[in-house]
Amino acid sequence: MSKRRVAILISGRGSNMESLIAAARASDFPAEIALVLSNRPDAPGLASAKAQGIATAAVDHKIHAGREAFEASMQKMLEAHRIDFICLAGFMRLLTASFVTHWAGRIINIHPAILPAFTGLHTHERALKEGVKLHGCTVHFVVPEMDAGPIIAQAAVSVLDGDTPETLGRRVLAQEHRIYPLALRLAASGVLRIEDGRVFGAGGAEAALASPAP
Repeated sequence: MSKRRVAILISGRGSNMESLIAAARASDFPAEIALVLSNRPDAPGLASAKAQGIATAAVDHKIHAGREAFEASMQKMLEAHRIDFICLAGFMRLLTASFVTHWAGRIINIHPAILPAFTGLHTHERALKEGVKLHGCTVHFVVPEMDAGPIIAQAAVSVLDGDTPETLGRRVLAQEHRIYPLALRLAASGVLRIEDGRVFGAGGAEAALASPAP
């Protein structure tokens, strides 16, 4: 089986990166993690990936004149490693429409909320403030508009009395680690198709909202 060469883009410790690396070790997984790339040379996730024998690279956004120049350097690095699929895992840089369009259908992201609710930052604090009873996470294809791409998979957790952003965030993160490898498996296997902004071919329950977890 020819596996798709995946780059994981990180800005920090890369906990979702670790779940993807672990999943990709399976012989039947349709993708291999060929590169971990960060916009921060000191990102802790780079050392972890390197220790596991994965190629790493840093493209420091601070030394580039703007987003276009930064992304041009990043694109060269992706091409040098023959990357054909990208996973964003805590990558804290907004990507230009040009870059996203170039990778359309080949770049996915995980967001700590049940989209389309709570796009952007500070999702756990906002969920608690709004008093929702369900919160969770979403894996989606990336489009130029932030947190708006076609949804591949979602998982939900119950919001408990007495939750803080930290306790709620820990339960959501556990679900992120579960569904991101699933979503990459589906996307890399080629079984998905996008029609009218919706993802089809994910086997029904696999892409559906999961039962609320405590």
